[in-house]
Amino acid sequence: MNAPTEPQRFPVFKLNNVLKPIEQATGLGNEFYTDETYFKTERDQVLGQGWACIGFASDVGQNGFVKPVDFMGLPLLLMRNREGALQVYHNVCSHRGMKLVQEAGEIQGLIRCPYHSWTYDLNGALKGTPHVGGINQHKDSRFACEKHGLKPLRSQVWMDMVFVNLSGTAPAFEEVIRPLTERWQQFLGNDGMSLLSTPISDGAMSIEVNCNWKLAVENYCEAYHLPWVHPSLNSYSRLEDHYNIMFDGNFAGQGSYAYNLADVEGTSLPTFAAWPAERMRNAEYVAFFPNVLLGIQADHAFAMVLEPLAPNKTVEHLRLFFVGEDAARKDIYAASRHAILSAWRVVFSEDIGAVEGMQAGRQSPGYQGGVFSPEMDVPTHYFHQWAARKILAANAQGEEAA
Repeated sequence: MNAPTEPQRFPVFKLNNVLKPIEQATGLGNEFYTDETYFKTERDQVLGQGWACIGFASDVGQNGFVKPVDFMGLPLLLMRNREGALQVYHNVCSHRGMKLVQEAGEIQGLIRCPYHSWTYDLNGALKGTPHVGGINQHKDSRFACEKHGLKPLRSQVWMDMVFVNLSGTAPAFEEVIRPLTERWQQFLGNDGMSLLSTPISDGAMSIEVNCNWKLAVENYCEAYHLPWVHPSLNSYSRLEDHYNIMFDGNFAGQGSYAYNLADVEGTSLPTFAAWPAERMRNAEYVAFFPNVLLGIQADHAFAMVLEPLAPNKTVEHLRLFFVGEDAARKDIYAASRHAILSAWRVVFSEDIGAVEGMQAGRQSPGYQGGVFSPEMDVPTHYFHQWAARKILAANAQGEEAA
């Protein structure tokens, strides 16, 4: 089993500069985007201290289905049991640490370790231990199977996303997400989240980008780049129509008063019943730290999960959600669903050059964290401060252990 990495100590004075007021602050230094040692530490000391997303529950939609996930080098397993409950486990055998499941698929019987053929049921219980007590002795009074099942992680499903807390010390997920759900009640009402449906097609895409995952978050948090990077988006949701969003330490992004894709593309989809009629062109785009980017519009929502592969490589997984089963399934809405996915494909593809260009710039000693616009970069600075506080906490932990 992969053990948590030891806390690494990084330059405190640089991090303290990030925490200064925005007009005096600098951003995170190059090493936080390029250093392999920091990337390994970051999984446990930054992402792992809170609720990080590792995938989508609909990818293990049927009972008895499993899907292995590699989360920054940590082998995990999404598993839906025979009764339909989803749980996340460490994807390793309790015997000698062999990786158990290599590919996603339905499990007809038991999960079998390819090394010594130990078997586990879909509740993680150890069921079979061939020859554990000697030849043809499959039980042994000295060995208690019930103590050596698969090791579960603290996990939660929300908006089809599967979140895990590696440290086991984060506040309850319901407590963490509540400020966002309460904020969005003004648009979705009390039950709007329950209306979200995922389409069979025209609802997903993935993009691999050569950048650190944090740059994708930073870029998402601000609208400053719209006129130059997103000319098409800026035509129906202009820079001057945006406002900054920051709250509760874990959320930052932007909102628009004039999102107008429906008129531009001619889409026609059901809308949230509770969405205020006078605010149909409002939209909000909020990063839920560390690695989820969320968007709501009157007729659809989306979630983008950032999968960090390396200091300079990230996969962005986008899923669309529509309002009600009919909107997600019926053919009469197919053209509108396709138009929305195509529009977001254009937007997020346009970002590739920006985030990859920033990653390339992180190789330069001429860049030492940069500066912020006191007006336009407030949400991005908010994210930098969140990250800096996480790293400083890891530094303090490392000093205590030294």
